[in-house]
Amino acid sequence: MATRPASVAGIFYPAQGQVLQRHLDAYLLDSPCQQQQSRCPKVLVVPHAGYKYSASIAASAYNQLQPFGKQIKRVVLLGPAHRVPLDGIALPDSDRFATPLGEVEIDAQLRAMVADLPQVVCWQQAHADEHSLEVQLPFLQQLLADFTLLPLVVGRCPAEQVQQLLDLVWGGDETLVVVSSDLSHYLSYTQACRVDRSTSEQLCQLRGSLTGEQACGCYALNGLMAQLRQRGMAVELLDLRNSGDTAGDHQRVVGYGAFAAY
Repeated sequence: MATRPASVAGIFYPAQGQVLQRHLDAYLLDSPCQQQQSRCPKVLVVPHAGYKYSASIAASAYNQLQPFGKQIKRVVLLGPAHRVPLDGIALPDSDRFATPLGEVEIDAQLRAMVADLPQVVCWQQAHADEHSLEVQLPFLQQLLADFTLLPLVVGRCPAEQVQQLLDLVWGGDETLVVVSSDLSHYLSYTQACRVDRSTSEQLCQLRGSLTGEQACGCYALNGLMAQLRQRGMAVELLDLRNSGDTAGDHQRVVGYGAFAAY
């Protein structure tokens, strides 16, 4: 069975398993959202920068899973393409994804369900060095007892094509959808706060017309908004900060948001 090895371990997050677990525990403990949830989220939107920049914001979303680690059996994970030009949505041809915490099995049933869609291609190169998906896996491995994964790199793609795919794999309470996206890039701290607040309001109002200047995961997010509108669901903001809040530099910051839909 082919395994996609960890590509950014030691760069975006610790490469040693025990060290990584300690870091994850600390991020989750220090997260603003530590309360026990009575509802299991169906969707999380989380950032994907190096952990020192964005993991504390991501933890605000992942903490919503704390009581539901045994319930969630499948994770549909979507993130943008940073390394290769891509039209449509890319599946990997590997059977597992590895991190320092172990391997996660690709869900063969879900992969088969979407593989024949015209907007879906099987292209390992889109996944080989892509960090937007990989950095989410340690959080999921830390919090979920046992799960399979459908990892999808989303390139330039109309919202209705993303929605069509999501509708196929939506599932029930056993399936979690995670969309990986940062927000604004390289604005000043003051500008980023203003732009990201507007983007957050747009997401919470399910207005799916985001651009790449607002969120690098705009294509996946616009499709998600269409899906949530169709299903009558709401988005809740959990955390909204930027790298100026977490790493100190206020001159050129990257925005990060954590959101959940129930």
